Amino acid sequence: MKSIKIKGSERESVGKKATKALRNAGQVPCVVYGGEKPLHFSAEELAFRDLVYTPAAHTVEVDLGHGKVRAIMQDIQFHPVTDKILHIDFYQLFDDKEVTMNIPVRLEGNAPGVKAGGRLLFRKRKLAIKALPDNLPDYFDVDISKLKIADNITVESLLKDEFTILHPDTTVVVQVKTQRTAVVVDEDEEGEGAEGAEATEGAATEGAESQE
Repeated sequence: MKSIKIKGSERESVGKKATKALRNAGQVPCVVYGGEKPLHFSAEELAFRDLVYTPAAHTVEVDLGHGKVRAIMQDIQFHPVTDKILHIDFYQLFDDKEVTMNIPVRLEGNAPGVKAGGRLLFRKRKLAIKALPDNLPDYFDVDISKLKIADNITVESLLKDEFTILHPDTTVVVQVKTQRTAVVVDEDEEGEGAEGAEATEGAATEGAESQE
């Protein structure tokens, strides 16, 4: 998986006044969990652009000057009015410890069923998996070029030894249903099925939590 480098500064004070001062200076307060103790740091908001405003999944290499920490983004908070980044939580990566993460799904090709008047339903835009950091894929590439009306692709066809997918094997990722006009829709618009899982893993708990 691709890694984004972020240059930050370790925070000595984590109080409300210090945090407000950081934000006023265009800095984002952050915390890395998962190690021996939480690591507090800050970085310029622009440094997170390629991590936050993208559908792709990335790991992060935080450079604090005296050392580097590998991590994944776990949670992010935005200002309700300005949409500025208020705070980011990260989870530290270790080569020998599995981590849970959301991996985006990309569709490849054109489904014959859509050309025949079917409707393409993209059920799972992200899949939660558990794997060692070096085995985290950038994407799940799903070939839909053979999907006819009433066909589907399930999690079972995406299984690999390098990681564990945290959804039942029968979970439908994409399918073609009968309809005159072919339209790509989200599951929210259909009101069917469970939403995509958004995995969370903190210092005290591990596992996946379903969310789109």
